[in-house]
Amino acid sequence: MSDLKPEPKKLFIKTYGCQMNVYDSERMAETLGGQGYVETSSPDDADMILLNTCHIREKAAEKVYSELGRYKGLKAEKPDLKIGVAGCVAQAEGQEIMRRQPLVDLVVGPQSYHRLPEMEAKTREGAKALDTDFPEEDKFERLKSRPKAARGPTAFLTVQEGCDKFCAFCVVPYTRGAEVSRPAVQVLDEARDLVDRGVREITLLGQNVNAYHGAGEGGDWSLARLVRGLSKIDGLARIRYTTSHPNDMTDDLIAAHGECDKLMPYLHLPVQAGSDKILKRMNRAHTAESYLKLIDRLREVRPDLHLSGDFIVGFPEETEEDFQATLDLIRAARYGTAFSFKYSTRPGTPAAERDQVAEDVKSDRLQRLQALINQQQRELQDAMVGREVSVLFEKEGRLPGQMVGKSEYLHAVHVAKANVAKANVARGEIARVRIVDSAANSLAGVLI
Repeated sequence: MSDLKPEPKKLFIKTYGCQMNVYDSERMAETLGGQGYVETSSPDDADMILLNTCHIREKAAEKVYSELGRYKGLKAEKPDLKIGVAGCVAQAEGQEIMRRQPLVDLVVGPQSYHRLPEMEAKTREGAKALDTDFPEEDKFERLKSRPKAARGPTAFLTVQEGCDKFCAFCVVPYTRGAEVSRPAVQVLDEARDLVDRGVREITLLGQNVNAYHGAGEGGDWSLARLVRGLSKIDGLARIRYTTSHPNDMTDDLIAAHGECDKLMPYLHLPVQAGSDKILKRMNRAHTAESYLKLIDRLREVRPDLHLSGDFIVGFPEETEEDFQATLDLIRAARYGTAFSFKYSTRPGTPAAERDQVAEDVKSDRLQRLQALINQQQRELQDAMVGREVSVLFEKEGRLPGQMVGKSEYLHAVHVAKANVAKANVARGEIARVRIVDSAANSLAGVLI
């Protein structure tokens, strides 16, 4: 009898979109690890290819179909190769994916990926597997615990999924479902496990993360109480969270920004537009004035707060006056960075049926908005020169002789490797750095 173990099967995952998809891909790889899969960096030698998709960007589904088309040759060469589509496009398209691309063996929505082992086994028997349900069981409880391998110094941790806001441009309520929060003890246990394996910084994730209301001791916990609970974990040095909604920025969460040393002075708080008319048409349920007052309150408790935001230009019925109101809000809010996009229709959303702004007008407005954001970002980064920051070192830099990490403000900071080695600072450690130079998207510094 041979003692040789079977060769592990190889899994290639391509992840699109947000940090939550990055987290989901990690968990899918872990649960398929129980079926004998190990990850590979190339689809060419994979036994299973899994596309973890995002439905937020323009023509998201068509891009997935195009990517699937690239694998036809591989499937012909390796008939046993299994190809799957996961995530929000899978949820939205369902059976249509298999109809248009018969090479696809399984389609799984973001709330059902804990069922991947059973689905994979079904495909090995020659059947197709489709699951885009919103199951009642808790997928996080069903998933096997993470392998006890060492981790890098930073990690994502999903605490909340889904959204009840129904913004007129957004598909998330349809692809991710209603707001659901994980129990506090479950989050705390996973955080401790991450820290035990080397993680120093955790970013809490949710489609609407500050709507978190997970069951906990004494009743439902708010995000602020969860942050305070996480702050008590020895070895966890930094906490962040994303993405937030202005309407859920509660008094206790604002206070936490001034009271919790481990909560970093960086906040991603999307506003989308600066015109009250457009905000109302977007179903955002806040005004430009209420948003700016909220920013003022946050900066009262944390004056050095760096702000990030999201903007959509060319939303249906947006006039030049509406667009100028958005530019005025940007000037007043002073963003360290922001993400901006031209509006594109999403089938099934209310805004898709309205009068659309011409593409050339959208492009012109996006260019002007991004120029203002880039100016603000550069001014704020240039103002960092001469300041001291704390850097969590994560990896080698892109250029030879560099180490790179993140400041408390989420700036990428490069330090000469020789300087790091001389000070005996290793990956995963936090050290004080004086900023000596500013580039477009990063800072350079020296250890103090």
